[in-house]
Order: sequence, then C-alpha cells, then structure tokens
Amino acid sequence: MRDREAPDPVRDAARYAAARDDANRAADTPVDVAHRAAEHEEREREERRAERRRRDRAATQHLWVERRIIEAQERGDFDDLPLAGKPIPGLTSGDPDWWTKALIERERLSDLAPESVLLRREDAALDGRLDALWDEAAVRDAVEEFNARVLTARCRPADGPPLITPVRDVEAEVARWRERRRT
Repeated sequence: MRDREAPDPVRDAARYAAARDDANRAADTPVDVAHRAAEHEEREREERRAERRRRDRAATQHLWVERRIIEAQERGDFDDLPLAGKPIPGLTSGDPDWWTKALIERERLSDLAPESVLLRREDAALDGRLDALWDEAAVRDAVEEFNARVLTARCRPADGPPLITPVRDVEAEVARWRERRRT
C-alpha cells in the first residue's frame, strides 16, 4: 500500500477555489428551458412508443404461435405421432406427482429414492453382487463397504421410511459365498 501524503492546505484551497469557480460559471450560463422541455417531451414520447410496442407484441404473440402451429400442421409435422387422438397417459389419475413419476419411469432413473429404500434394494441384491466376485478379499471389501454405508445412514436423520436394513456379518457372508461357490 502507498503511504498517504500529508494534507497540503494550499493545494486544498486551490481545489476549493477551482470547484467554486466552476459552479459559478455553470450558474451564470443561461438555461435553455424550451430546449430542455422539448428533450423531455421527446423522451416521454419515445417511452410511450416503446410501451405501446411491448403491449402490441404481447397482444399479438399468440397469433404468431397459432400461425406456426398451422404451418406445422400443413407440413404434416404432427402426423403419425405416438398417442395421436388418445388421452395423455397419467393425466386422469389425479396424482399430483404424475409428471415426476412418469419422468422417473421414462428415463429409468433408479437412484431417486430415500437412502433407506436404496439400501434395502442393495441388501436384496447383495448376494448376487457377491457371487459375481472372484476373490475372497473383494467379497470382504464389498460387505465392509455395504456395512459402512448402512452405519453412516443410521447416523443421519431419516429422509424417508425408517432404515431397517441390518449390517451383515463379514465372516458369515464370506462363508456363505464360499458355500455358494462350491455348488
């Protein structure tokens, strides 16, 4: 940072005098009231024109949209659409979350659920996942990682159904894995 210069009273007085002289000169020049009034009226007229254009555009925008729809119909863009002439599925169910549920189903989004539900699903599929592993150490790691997620979820506040997924005994799971591998 630069050090501030010490105040110079002579320089301050000169600045004050220059500012006072500028203000006096501005006060002495005559004001062209007619010119300023004309400028003000022109600005107001332009603002009114701009407001009218905005209103007109909003009032006629639906016509533009309608014209585009008619043109698309004439080109045949809406011919052979799926569900043509049929009601949109899900609209009559009365379910307020119909759109979200349809999106999840359509996009096959599977990880959009509370953590307790996801852990229950993973617990149900854990044996199959373990069977795909070839190494006993990998089985241990997978079970320990699953148990760590269950314990972490228990420490958090519930964001959905209660967490009832039990932790798995690592040694028992390894023994069950060995047994399944023999058969």
